[in-house]
Amino acid sequence: MFKKLFFAVVLFTASFSAFGQNADSIIIVKTEWHKNRIAKQVVLFQHHFDQKNLFAANENISFLEIKNTGRKAVFAIGAEEKELITTSNFGLRDTAIAAVNGNFFDVKNGGSVDFVRVNGKTINTNHLDKNGNRARHQEAAVVIENGKISIQKWDGTSDWETKLAAKDVLLNGPLLTLNHIDEKLDTTGFSRLRHPRTCLGIKPNGRVILLTVDGRNENSAGMSLFELTKLMRWLGCASALNFDGGGSTTLWVNGMPDNGVVNYPTDNKKWDHEGQRKVANVILVKKQVRR
Repeated sequence: MFKKLFFAVVLFTASFSAFGQNADSIIIVKTEWHKNRIAKQVVLFQHHFDQKNLFAANENISFLEIKNTGRKAVFAIGAEEKELITTSNFGLRDTAIAAVNGNFFDVKNGGSVDFVRVNGKTINTNHLDKNGNRARHQEAAVVIENGKISIQKWDGTSDWETKLAAKDVLLNGPLLTLNHIDEKLDTTGFSRLRHPRTCLGIKPNGRVILLTVDGRNENSAGMSLFELTKLMRWLGCASALNFDGGGSTTLWVNGMPDNGVVNYPTDNKKWDHEGQRKVANVILVKKQVRR
């Protein structure tokens, strides 16, 4: 009798979970996103799920979809070796169409704690733990070649990133999905708990998604990495890479209201567009410069 009851509970729980995931995926697919064409090959999508109707929570999601052709709209990295500045200031300084915060940084001393190379110059190197091991956010990279962006996975060697041929490389993570195969995530609080998130996704047709999910507010709960993985899959991404999130999460678009900040950064603990955190680097979307 006990065994039958146990298996019935397990089956019910699994069925309920599957139903919830199916309902969430349908919601994403059927959502009427607010669309705004920002530039040639760049479209901004926004939606506020404000009825606790995504993962049983309120969620505010903003993302850019960009054609990854290396023409008209191109990708680049903006970085500082030691200084920290806001995502919007990076974007304005580099006359970008848009910018999203990049990887993890040294709050005290400035600069990234992960490898960054810009235009062939190494800006920062990896900060390893006391045993010489790299962090999960050093096990994948954003690679930009001729204005086109891609995701690369760490091959297990100690000097992997230095051997990447591209002039522009930025380590980040954890890697969520690569070529339709989900990566195994750990069960630490960073992965399990809901936080604001920033993510890069690449669709099978090559189009790129730069996405933010707001959090730490009753208007938007944020997501776990497990929820973020599902969201990126439902948006059609074959590969997805988590960026630094939390108070760093910022999506900036040149010319938009509120100084271009389209999401709700949390560093001021208010539901407005003023709470940007200073960061070490960003991913930029820029207009192609014809020579």
